[in-house]
Amino acid sequence: MDTSKSFLGRGWGFPPEFNRATKAVNMLEDEADIKSSLEILLSTRLGERVMVPDYGCNLDELLFKPLTLTLKTYVIDLIKTAILYYEPRIDLNKIAIDPTDELEGVLLINLDYTVRATNSRKNMVYPFYKAEGNEL
Repeated sequence: MDTSKSFLGRGWGFPPEFNRATKAVNMLEDEADIKSSLEILLSTRLGERVMVPDYGCNLDELLFKPLTLTLKTYVIDLIKTAILYYEPRIDLNKIAIDPTDELEGVLLINLDYTVRATNSRKNMVYPFYKAEGNEL
């Protein structure tokens, strides 16, 4: 496969890694690049990117809010809006929040999407929680 002509996109992996043998940056392509872009989009705060201040979801500000239906609906709306504006390679089919670990403060956000160029369906689970810092 010719990696220079990837039609779904090609970009740096995050966090950036370098290959010592080739002295090049490790790159992601196609669906892996889309998944990585979604993870970065969902974990970025608004204003964190200086040149694109509206990029991100700002989910961090919701960490210690009461976990109500209103909050879940707001999270879904934030994610839909961010993907609509900043990930044009996919069509979002469904967002669902898994309530299994709700009492532990864990939201598992299930994204079901279709890659526009290939018309292939994919899904991704984004775990949203605050990790404890007791293993330092």
